[in-house]
Amino acid sequence: MALSSALRKRLLAVAGAGAFTIAATLLGGSDGLEGRRYTPYLDVAGVLTVCDGHTGADVIRDKSYTDSECDSLLRIDLQQVKNSVDALVNVPLNDYQRAALYSFAYNTGTRAFASSKLLLKLNAGDINGAREELRRWIYAKGVRRKGLINRRQIERWLFEVKNKDDLR
Repeated sequence: MALSSALRKRLLAVAGAGAFTIAATLLGGSDGLEGRRYTPYLDVAGVLTVCDGHTGADVIRDKSYTDSECDSLLRIDLQQVKNSVDALVNVPLNDYQRAALYSFAYNTGTRAFASSKLLLKLNAGDINGAREELRRWIYAKGVRRKGLINRRQIERWLFEVKNKDDLR
């Protein structure tokens, strides 16, 4: 699994702080899964993106963003993802499982999550089947991506975490 020691330490520091904080830690910053970039770029799908995967009409092409601006964009974007995921999931999950789902839906989009077999299996009570569905989401524009393979490995691992000790 490609979880850096710095990111593991950051996750340990926020253990117990709730799924939103765990997910924000997992996604944000220079060692987060999104890979913070301060100047806008075109992602693998050709979408203008900045900071920790933020997209939208508000991305200013020639602007250099600050950590504070990136943190704010991440919180706003992740809150929307959290609201969608929480409304769609009908089974009890621990904070680590929820954080893994927030990360997944942040990356794939909440529409894709809403229509996924992953959600179908999850709401049917097939937690292991839902976790295994993460393995299927490793393509962007039809191309298998190493970064997505690593990310899904980390999300699957996080889905199995029960408590802080499992993060070590």
